[in-house]
Amino acid sequence: MCGIIGYLGEKDAVPIIIDGLKHLAYRGYDSAGIAVIGENGLELRRSVGKIANLEKLITSNPISGSCGVGHTRWATHGRPSEENAHPHRDCRGEIVVVHNGIIENYLSLRKELSSRGHKFITETDTEVIAHLIEENFTETLEEAVLTAIKKLAGVYALAVISTRDPGKIIGVKKGPPLVLGIGEGEYFLASDLPPLLFHTREVIFLDDGELTIITKEGIRVINFSGEQIKKETRHIDWDPVMAEKGGYRHFMQKEIHEQPRAVRDTILGRYSLERGEVILDEIGLSRKELAGINRIFIVACGTSWHASLCGKFMIEELARIPVEVDYGSEFRYRKPVAGEGDLTIAITQSGETADTLAAMDLAKKMGSKVITICNVVGSMATRKADGVIYTHAGPEIGVASTKTFTAQLAALSLFALHLGQAKGILSSDGVRGELTELSTIPKKMEDILANAEEIELIARELFRFENFLYLGRGINYPIALEGALKLKEISYIHAEGYPAGEMKHGPIALIDGAFPVVAIAPRDRVYEKMLGNIEEVRARNGIVIVVANEEDTEIEKRADFVLKIPKTNYLLSPLLTAIPLQLLAYYIAVRRGCDVDQPRNLAKSVTVE
Repeated sequence: MCGIIGYLGEKDAVPIIIDGLKHLAYRGYDSAGIAVIGENGLELRRSVGKIANLEKLITSNPISGSCGVGHTRWATHGRPSEENAHPHRDCRGEIVVVHNGIIENYLSLRKELSSRGHKFITETDTEVIAHLIEENFTETLEEAVLTAIKKLAGVYALAVISTRDPGKIIGVKKGPPLVLGIGEGEYFLASDLPPLLFHTREVIFLDDGELTIITKEGIRVINFSGEQIKKETRHIDWDPVMAEKGGYRHFMQKEIHEQPRAVRDTILGRYSLERGEVILDEIGLSRKELAGINRIFIVACGTSWHASLCGKFMIEELARIPVEVDYGSEFRYRKPVAGEGDLTIAITQSGETADTLAAMDLAKKMGSKVITICNVVGSMATRKADGVIYTHAGPEIGVASTKTFTAQLAALSLFALHLGQAKGILSSDGVRGELTELSTIPKKMEDILANAEEIELIARELFRFENFLYLGRGINYPIALEGALKLKEISYIHAEGYPAGEMKHGPIALIDGAFPVVAIAPRDRVYEKMLGNIEEVRARNGIVIVVANEEDTEIEKRADFVLKIPKTNYLLSPLLTAIPLQLLAYYIAVRRGCDVDQPRNLAKSVTVE
């Protein structure tokens, strides 16, 4: 989950690396550090806390050099401290390493190295890598790194520099992501795309088992056996301005307001109303192959898992195929029964989530076809999958997912329609009717966002409470889960999402006059049932907040607060009901003084177990 950045060129590396770390801060912000090689040799600065602390340290104690690496940390081994912050050094202080991942055998390696005279000064697993490279250094840095990594067990993305072989950065990938950026006479290495976008759009994605040697002469990529590999350069279309706040107070606020654009871009060019059909050219499966699918597994983590639950409702209703939804972390260990005739859909914003990638590997091994719904072009999930449905949400910097969630819902809706038609369940007229409504969703999202101030006023009445219950039925039960997740992620309020029909089986015991209950109750097929649940809450003096249709005047008599949304059909309603809950969580967190973009203990991409 940590962030790595590297630079080699003619410019001073320090401001480029610091700016890159700021664009990677969503990956971890327990501590940060930088090392550069310049006229004064190898210089290093590290600090606890956010990158601003490192910036202050460099201002008071400057360093410079044209080759360097930086790191922002999400702590795994060792508490957050300056001592444990990356980069880490060898005994002589001639080699530095930055690392994203976990070295599983670091204790045994540390013991071996200590017995041979190596001195360790940190609690981290990363420090053993620097000492292993030191011990195996004979001629070139890349040879030393290749020898060292053969002794490592675990997952890792590394960037290494050394005064013993200056003018060179070594990057290594086994698990977590690593991207190369190719500029004009300068080269970059990073854990993700945002730090690169202001410098270049030409990138190379490293695959597992690959090592890159970056010098001023260019980039070489070899495998762990030392064999040369030819890599494809990709052009990234993302505008770098998309990775900036653009006048909003927080990235999360900006990304909530970008949802109409994200959904519009995700569905654009993927359907024909005239022909009444969905067009998914990148899916990698023919109509005939789709028609032969008997069962679907959807695997995901976090917010993407909630999108998966909504996708289950969409696919089962529109294509009449049974769907199982699993957390990636559970699927990979539970010995699922899957094989030929099955399809596994992996949903991942980053395309680098470790558990989801492992689930994909297992599904493929069992003979299942695998596709991914993903936001990052060229990410590992897209390279593993047989086909892809890209969500065109653009970079999402806020740790709490918002626009990528609704873009995933839009992609799932398109897939369900496409599959339903391939299976002969849906006619062209049926598909046309669904697509006509889907095309109106971005405008309806804009209507909700135009009234965001009303939700801010409601948040002022609710931000002091410490417990919330979210209730939903049918396809909006996953939105209750997502609404609760958003609130606890960014405001640190305890919140539970629950199927409304299950409230009487436990959660109702919690309800009293100081307990807010959020009910998702658009006028749909379970509306009357939701009204019954709302009355049960009112009878126990609970504080009732309802997500309801604009024209529903009846609900106002039963609720303390109403979050209004336009009307749409049942299967598309999550695209709308999610937004007021995102806004409610956002405004409550702001009111409580929380750092909504970088909530404590969290990171955007979970690239290790």
